[in-house]
Amino acid sequence: AFWSKGEQGMSKSFKPDLTRDDVTPREVWLNRRQVLQGTAGAGVLGLMGSQGQAAGVFADAPNSRFSTDAEPNSFEDITTYNNFYEFGFGKDDPSKHAANLTTRPWSLEIDGMCANPGTRNIDDLIATYPLEERIYRLRCVEAWSMVIPWIGFELGAMIRDAKPDDSASYVAFETLYRPEEMRGQKTRSLPWPYREGLRLDEALNPLTIMAVGLYDDALPNQNGAPVRLVVPWKYGFKSIKSIVRMTFTDQQPETTWNEQAPNEYGFYSNVNPEVSHPRWSQATERLIGGGLFAKRIDTLMFNGYGEYVADLYEGMDLSVYY
Repeated sequence: AFWSKGEQGMSKSFKPDLTRDDVTPREVWLNRRQVLQGTAGAGVLGLMGSQGQAAGVFADAPNSRFSTDAEPNSFEDITTYNNFYEFGFGKDDPSKHAANLTTRPWSLEIDGMCANPGTRNIDDLIATYPLEERIYRLRCVEAWSMVIPWIGFELGAMIRDAKPDDSASYVAFETLYRPEEMRGQKTRSLPWPYREGLRLDEALNPLTIMAVGLYDDALPNQNGAPVRLVVPWKYGFKSIKSIVRMTFTDQQPETTWNEQAPNEYGFYSNVNPEVSHPRWSQATERLIGGGLFAKRIDTLMFNGYGEYVADLYEGMDLSVYY
Protein backbone atom coordinates (compact mmCIF):
# COMPACT_ATOMS: atom_id res chain seq x y z
CA ALA A 1 0.00 0.00 0.00
CA PHE A 2 1.07 3.61 -0.49
CA TRP A 3 0.39 4.50 3.14
CA SER A 4 1.43 3.20 6.50
CA LYS A 5 0.33 4.76 9.78
CA GLY A 6 1.87 8.15 10.25
CA GLU A 7 3.90 7.91 7.07
CA GLN A 8 3.23 8.94 3.48
CA GLY A 9 4.86 7.18 0.59
CA MET A 10 4.28 8.15 -3.02
CA SER A 11 6.38 6.43 -5.64
CA LYS A 12 4.33 6.98 -8.78
CA SER A 13 3.52 10.11 -10.76
CA PHE A 14 0.04 11.00 -11.98
CA LYS A 15 -0.52 10.56 -15.70
CA PRO A 16 -3.87 12.05 -16.74
CA ASP A 17 -5.68 10.29 -19.56
CA LEU A 18 -6.44 13.62 -21.24
CA THR A 19 -4.34 16.72 -21.79
CA ARG A 20 -4.69 20.23 -20.40
CA ASP A 21 -5.95 21.29 -23.84
CA ASP A 22 -9.10 19.26 -23.20
CA VAL A 23 -10.11 21.05 -20.01
CA THR A 24 -12.38 24.07 -19.85
CA PRO A 25 -10.24 27.10 -18.90
CA ARG A 26 -10.77 28.18 -15.32
CA GLU A 27 -11.95 31.65 -16.32
CA VAL A 28 -14.61 30.10 -18.56
CA TRP A 29 -16.24 28.04 -15.86
CA LEU A 30 -15.93 30.91 -13.40
CA ASN A 31 -17.85 33.10 -15.85
CA ARG A 32 -20.40 30.31 -16.27
CA ARG A 33 -20.88 30.20 -12.53
CA GLN A 34 -21.29 33.99 -12.37
CA VAL A 35 -23.99 33.80 -15.02
CA LEU A 36 -25.78 31.12 -13.04
CA GLN A 37 -25.51 33.16 -9.87
CA GLY A 38 -26.93 36.23 -11.59
CA THR A 39 -29.92 34.50 -13.20
CA ALA A 40 -31.12 30.92 -12.81
CA GLY A 41 -28.39 30.28 -10.27
CA ALA A 42 -30.13 32.51 -7.74
CA GLY A 43 -31.99 29.50 -6.40
CA VAL A 44 -28.74 27.60 -5.98
CA LEU A 45 -27.22 30.48 -4.07
CA GLY A 46 -30.21 30.38 -1.79
CA LEU A 47 -29.26 26.83 -0.88
CA MET A 48 -25.82 28.07 0.14
CA GLY A 49 -27.16 30.78 2.37
CA SER A 50 -27.50 28.62 5.49
CA GLN A 51 -23.82 27.72 5.37
CA GLY A 52 -22.53 31.11 6.43
CA GLN A 53 -20.24 31.23 3.38
CA ALA A 54 -20.14 33.74 0.54
CA ALA A 55 -19.67 32.85 -3.11
CA GLY A 56 -16.06 32.22 -4.05
CA VAL A 57 -14.85 31.67 -0.48
CA PHE A 58 -12.45 28.97 -1.64
CA ALA A 59 -11.24 30.71 -4.79
CA ASP A 60 -7.66 30.72 -3.49
CA ALA A 61 -7.46 26.94 -3.10
CA PRO A 62 -4.71 25.67 -5.42
CA ASN A 63 -5.38 22.98 -7.97
CA SER A 64 -3.99 19.61 -6.96
CA ARG A 65 -1.57 17.50 -8.95
CA PHE A 66 -4.08 14.69 -8.42
CA SER A 67 -6.70 16.47 -10.54
CA THR A 68 -7.72 14.99 -13.86
CA ASP A 69 -7.56 17.18 -16.96
CA ALA A 70 -11.02 16.04 -18.02
CA GLU A 71 -13.50 18.89 -18.45
CA PRO A 72 -15.68 19.34 -15.35
CA ASN A 73 -19.42 19.04 -15.62
CA SER A 74 -21.41 22.24 -15.31
CA PHE A 75 -22.44 23.53 -11.90
CA GLU A 76 -26.03 22.86 -12.94
CA ASP A 77 -25.31 19.21 -13.83
CA ILE A 78 -23.58 18.57 -10.53
CA THR A 79 -26.18 20.27 -8.33
CA THR A 80 -29.37 19.04 -10.00
CA TYR A 81 -28.53 15.43 -10.93
CA ASN A 82 -27.38 13.42 -7.95
CA ASN A 83 -28.39 10.95 -5.28
CA PHE A 84 -28.99 12.11 -1.72
CA TYR A 85 -31.79 9.87 -0.53
CA GLU A 86 -32.28 11.83 2.66
CA PHE A 87 -34.18 14.26 0.42
CA GLY A 88 -35.88 11.81 -1.94
CA PHE A 89 -35.10 9.21 -4.61
CA GLY A 90 -35.43 11.41 -7.68
CA LYS A 91 -32.24 12.83 -9.19
CA ASP A 92 -33.55 16.38 -8.76
CA ASP A 93 -35.12 15.82 -5.33
CA PRO A 94 -32.02 16.97 -3.43
CA SER A 95 -31.93 20.30 -5.30
CA LYS A 96 -35.67 20.74 -4.66
CA HIS A 97 -35.77 19.84 -0.99
CA ALA A 98 -32.36 20.49 0.60
CA ALA A 99 -32.68 24.27 1.00
CA ASN A 100 -33.86 24.03 4.61
CA LEU A 101 -30.94 21.92 5.81
CA THR A 102 -29.15 23.85 8.55
CA THR A 103 -25.39 23.51 8.17
CA ARG A 104 -24.18 26.02 10.76
CA PRO A 105 -23.35 25.37 13.51
CA TRP A 106 -21.93 21.97 12.54
CA SER A 107 -19.59 19.62 14.30
CA LEU A 108 -18.03 16.26 13.56
CA GLU A 109 -17.59 13.78 16.40
CA ILE A 110 -14.43 11.65 16.31
CA ASP A 111 -14.48 8.61 18.58
CA GLY A 112 -13.63 4.95 18.89
CA MET A 113 -10.13 3.51 18.98
CA CYS A 114 -8.00 6.65 18.96
CA ALA A 115 -5.89 8.68 21.37
CA ASN A 116 -7.36 12.04 20.41
CA PRO A 117 -11.16 11.78 20.21
CA GLY A 118 -13.46 14.76 20.48
CA THR A 119 -15.74 17.17 18.69
CA ARG A 120 -14.39 19.14 15.73
CA ASN A 121 -16.12 22.27 14.48
CA ILE A 122 -16.39 22.35 10.69
CA ASP A 123 -15.02 25.90 10.42
CA ASP A 124 -12.03 24.93 12.57
CA LEU A 125 -11.34 21.99 10.25
CA ILE A 126 -11.50 24.27 7.21
CA ALA A 127 -9.09 26.68 8.87
CA THR A 128 -6.72 23.94 10.04
CA TYR A 129 -6.14 21.75 7.00
CA PRO A 130 -4.80 22.92 3.61
CA LEU A 131 -7.53 23.07 0.99
CA GLU A 132 -7.05 22.06 -2.63
CA GLU A 133 -9.18 21.88 -5.73
CA ARG A 134 -9.48 18.22 -6.73
CA ILE A 135 -11.04 17.70 -10.16
CA TYR A 136 -12.12 14.09 -9.85
CA ARG A 137 -14.10 11.63 -11.90
CA LEU A 138 -17.24 10.40 -10.16
CA ARG A 139 -18.58 6.99 -11.22
CA CYS A 140 -22.02 6.08 -9.90
CA VAL A 141 -22.88 2.43 -9.36
CA GLU A 142 -25.88 3.12 -11.62
CA ALA A 143 -23.43 3.36 -14.57
CA TRP A 144 -23.39 7.12 -15.08
CA SER A 145 -20.51 9.49 -14.44
CA MET A 146 -19.44 13.10 -14.04
CA VAL A 147 -16.27 15.12 -13.51
CA ILE A 148 -16.48 17.33 -10.43
CA PRO A 149 -14.18 20.13 -9.18
CA TRP A 150 -14.29 19.57 -5.42
CA ILE A 151 -12.59 21.75 -2.83
CA GLY A 152 -11.34 19.75 0.13
CA PHE A 153 -8.55 18.51 2.35
CA GLU A 154 -6.93 15.11 2.67
CA LEU A 155 -8.74 12.92 5.17
CA GLY A 156 -5.38 11.44 6.14
CA ALA A 157 -4.33 14.67 7.84
CA MET A 158 -7.34 14.60 10.15
CA ILE A 159 -6.84 10.91 10.84
CA ARG A 160 -3.23 11.39 11.87
CA ASP A 161 -4.26 14.13 14.28
CA ALA A 162 -6.84 11.79 15.80
CA LYS A 163 -4.04 9.24 16.44
CA PRO A 164 -5.85 5.94 15.84
CA ASP A 165 -4.72 2.97 17.93
CA ASP A 166 -2.39 0.44 16.36
CA SER A 167 -5.23 -2.09 16.46
CA ALA A 168 -7.67 0.17 14.56
CA SER A 169 -7.99 -1.00 10.97
CA TYR A 170 -11.22 0.65 9.80
CA VAL A 171 -12.96 4.01 10.01
CA ALA A 172 -16.75 4.32 10.01
CA PHE A 173 -18.79 7.38 9.00
CA GLU A 174 -22.31 8.50 9.80
CA THR A 175 -24.60 11.07 8.17
CA LEU A 176 -26.71 13.61 10.03
CA TYR A 177 -30.07 12.30 11.22
CA ARG A 178 -32.58 15.14 11.23
CA PRO A 179 -35.95 14.04 9.79
CA GLU A 180 -37.52 17.44 10.32
CA GLU A 181 -35.12 18.84 7.71
CA MET A 182 -34.33 15.70 5.70
CA ARG A 183 -37.70 14.53 4.45
CA GLY A 184 -36.44 11.19 3.14
CA GLN A 185 -35.59 10.14 6.68
CA LYS A 186 -39.29 10.14 7.51
CA THR A 187 -39.63 7.06 5.28
CA ARG A 188 -38.44 3.50 5.79
CA SER A 189 -36.71 3.40 2.42
CA LEU A 190 -33.30 2.93 4.09
CA PRO A 191 -32.10 2.24 7.64
CA TRP A 192 -31.25 5.75 8.86
CA PRO A 193 -28.87 7.34 9.55
CA TYR A 194 -26.80 6.57 6.46
CA ARG A 195 -23.52 4.81 7.29
CA GLU A 196 -20.36 4.07 5.36
CA GLY A 197 -16.84 2.89 6.06
CA LEU A 198 -13.34 2.44 4.71
CA ARG A 199 -10.36 0.34 5.58
CA LEU A 200 -7.89 2.60 7.35
CA ASP A 201 -5.28 2.40 4.61
CA GLU A 202 -7.96 3.44 2.08
CA ALA A 203 -8.88 6.41 4.25
CA LEU A 204 -5.21 7.40 4.51
CA ASN A 205 -4.63 7.25 0.77
CA PRO A 206 -3.90 10.79 -0.50
CA LEU A 207 -6.73 10.60 -3.03
CA THR A 208 -9.32 10.38 -0.23
CA ILE A 209 -10.60 13.81 0.74
CA MET A 210 -13.16 15.54 2.88
CA ALA A 211 -14.89 17.92 0.47
CA VAL A 212 -16.22 21.24 1.75
CA GLY A 213 -16.63 23.09 -1.53
CA LEU A 214 -17.55 22.91 -5.20
CA TYR A 215 -16.46 25.24 -8.01
CA ASP A 216 -14.64 27.46 -5.48
CA ASP A 217 -17.77 27.97 -3.38
CA ALA A 218 -19.15 26.35 -0.25
CA LEU A 219 -20.58 22.89 -0.87
CA PRO A 220 -24.29 23.15 -1.78
CA ASN A 221 -26.72 21.45 0.57
CA GLN A 222 -27.84 18.96 -2.08
CA ASN A 223 -24.26 17.75 -2.60
CA GLY A 224 -23.61 16.91 1.04
CA ALA A 225 -22.96 20.20 2.84
CA PRO A 226 -21.08 21.14 4.82
CA VAL A 227 -18.65 18.20 4.60
CA ARG A 228 -18.67 14.94 2.69
CA LEU A 229 -16.28 12.14 1.88
CA VAL A 230 -14.92 11.74 -1.66
CA VAL A 231 -13.24 8.44 -2.62
CA PRO A 232 -12.81 8.70 -6.40
CA TRP A 233 -11.89 5.09 -7.18
CA LYS A 234 -15.04 3.71 -5.55
CA TYR A 235 -18.66 3.90 -6.66
CA GLY A 236 -20.25 7.17 -5.61
CA PHE A 237 -22.44 5.82 -2.80
CA LYS A 238 -19.27 5.19 -0.77
CA SER A 239 -18.68 8.96 -0.61
CA ILE A 240 -21.02 9.64 2.30
CA LYS A 241 -22.56 13.12 2.64
CA SER A 242 -23.25 15.56 5.51
CA ILE A 243 -21.00 13.69 7.94
CA VAL A 244 -21.42 14.12 11.70
CA ARG A 245 -19.42 11.19 13.07
CA MET A 246 -16.20 9.32 12.35
CA THR A 247 -15.34 6.21 14.40
CA PHE A 248 -12.13 4.16 14.46
CA THR A 249 -12.65 0.45 14.91
CA ASP A 250 -10.98 -2.93 14.51
CA GLN A 251 -14.14 -4.41 12.96
CA GLN A 252 -15.40 -3.95 9.41
CA PRO A 253 -18.18 -1.36 9.75
CA GLU A 254 -21.75 -2.06 8.82
CA THR A 255 -22.67 0.10 5.83
CA THR A 256 -26.11 1.14 4.64
CA TRP A 257 -26.25 -0.34 1.15
CA ASN A 258 -24.41 -3.50 2.15
CA GLU A 259 -26.99 -3.98 4.88
CA GLN A 260 -29.89 -3.10 2.56
CA ALA A 261 -28.86 -5.36 -0.33
CA PRO A 262 -25.77 -7.46 0.48
CA ASN A 263 -26.11 -9.45 -2.76
CA GLU A 264 -25.70 -6.22 -4.77
CA TYR A 265 -23.42 -3.92 -2.75
CA GLY A 266 -20.27 -5.07 -1.04
CA PHE A 267 -18.14 -3.27 1.50
CA TYR A 268 -15.34 -2.37 -0.91
CA SER A 269 -17.37 -1.39 -4.00
CA ASN A 270 -14.36 -0.46 -6.10
CA VAL A 271 -15.13 0.60 -9.66
CA ASN A 272 -14.57 -2.56 -11.70
CA PRO A 273 -15.78 -2.87 -15.31
CA GLU A 274 -15.21 -6.62 -15.21
CA VAL A 275 -17.70 -7.25 -12.40
CA SER A 276 -21.32 -6.59 -13.34
CA HIS A 277 -23.91 -5.43 -10.89
CA PRO A 278 -26.45 -8.25 -10.54
CA ARG A 279 -28.91 -6.18 -12.61
CA TRP A 280 -26.69 -4.39 -15.15
CA SER A 281 -23.25 -4.29 -16.70
CA GLN A 282 -20.53 -2.04 -15.32
CA ALA A 283 -18.42 -2.19 -18.49
CA THR A 284 -19.52 1.24 -19.74
CA GLU A 285 -20.93 4.43 -18.29
CA ARG A 286 -23.14 7.30 -19.47
CA LEU A 287 -21.58 10.74 -19.31
CA ILE A 288 -23.99 13.19 -17.73
CA GLY A 289 -24.40 16.42 -19.66
CA GLY A 290 -25.05 15.01 -23.11
CA GLY A 291 -28.85 15.16 -23.02
CA LEU A 292 -30.72 12.49 -24.99
CA PHE A 293 -27.55 11.69 -26.91
CA ALA A 294 -25.29 11.30 -23.89
CA LYS A 295 -22.06 9.57 -24.80
CA ARG A 296 -21.20 6.18 -23.35
CA ILE A 297 -17.57 5.44 -22.62
CA ASP A 298 -15.68 2.43 -21.35
CA THR A 299 -15.39 2.29 -17.58
CA LEU A 300 -11.83 2.23 -16.25
CA MET A 301 -10.64 -0.08 -13.50
CA PHE A 302 -10.59 1.84 -10.22
CA ASN A 303 -12.20 4.68 -12.20
CA GLY A 304 -8.81 5.42 -13.73
CA TYR A 305 -6.96 5.81 -10.42
CA GLY A 306 -5.34 2.39 -10.40
CA GLU A 307 -1.74 3.57 -10.23
CA TYR A 308 -2.51 5.11 -6.84
CA VAL A 309 -4.72 2.44 -5.30
CA ALA A 310 -4.22 -0.95 -6.97
CA ASP A 311 -1.55 -1.89 -4.45
CA LEU A 312 -4.12 -1.60 -1.67
CA TYR A 313 -5.86 -4.71 -2.98
CA GLU A 314 -2.90 -6.85 -3.98
CA GLY A 315 -3.77 -10.50 -3.48
CA MET A 316 -7.51 -9.87 -3.08
CA ASP A 317 -10.13 -11.39 -5.38
CA LEU A 318 -11.87 -8.22 -6.51
CA SER A 319 -14.76 -10.17 -8.02
CA VAL A 320 -15.62 -11.32 -4.49
CA TYR A 321 -15.10 -7.96 -2.80
CA TYR A 322 -17.65 -6.15 -4.97
